[in-house]
Amino acid sequence: MTHPLATAHWQRTVGEGTDRCTLSRVDQGWILMGYAVWRVDGVGSRLSYDVRCDPEWQSLSADVAGEVEGRPVKLRLAHGDEGWLLNDVLQPGTQGCTDLDLSFTPATNLLPIRRLGGVPGEQIATQAAWLKPDLDEIARLDQIYERAPGGQVQYNSPSFSALLDVDASGFVTSYPEGWHGWVDEG
Repeated sequence: MTHPLATAHWQRTVGEGTDRCTLSRVDQGWILMGYAVWRVDGVGSRLSYDVRCDPEWQSLSADVAGEVEGRPVKLRLAHGDEGWLLNDVLQPGTQGCTDLDLSFTPATNLLPIRRLGGVPGEQIATQAAWLKPDLDEIARLDQIYERAPGGQVQYNSPSFSALLDVDASGFVTSYPEGWHGWVDEG
C-alpha cells in the first residue's frame, strides 16, 4: 500500500521538457514514481521511472522505461552485494554505492537530501550509482551534499557544483542550468 507524501513538478530551464515525480511511503520503505518528457533538436523523449528505497533512504532498485530520441528504453537497475546491476549485468566500480542517481531527472537528489541533517554546515558524502545520460551504463559518482541557510543545499561532485533550492519534502525546486519547479504536499 502506498501513501503519497509529496509530488514535485519541474520544467527544464535549458530546452523543452517537464518532469513529475511522486514520493510515497510503502510498507518496505519509500518509492519515487515519475515521468519525464523532453525535446532535443526537435526530437522527443519520454521516460517513466520508479525508484525504490529502504526505510533509511538507501537505494534498492529502479525501473526506467520509455523512448529516448526514437530508441526504446527498458532498464532494470538493482543493488547487489557486488555492486549495481543494469539489466542483470554487473556495472564495474559500483560496489559500495548507496544512492542511485538518474541523470535525466532531479528527483533522485531527494534520497541523500532526506538523510542530511537540518543544521547549516551539516554534510554527507555519498557514492552514487549514476545512470549516465546515454542510459547504457552505471558509473560511480562521488557526491557531497551540505546544508546551507535558507532551505538550500550545496551540491558538489567532481564535475559539477551547484546551490540547490530544496522544499521541506526534500525535493529540489531549483537546479541551476537544468530544472525549476514546485512541490504539492500530500
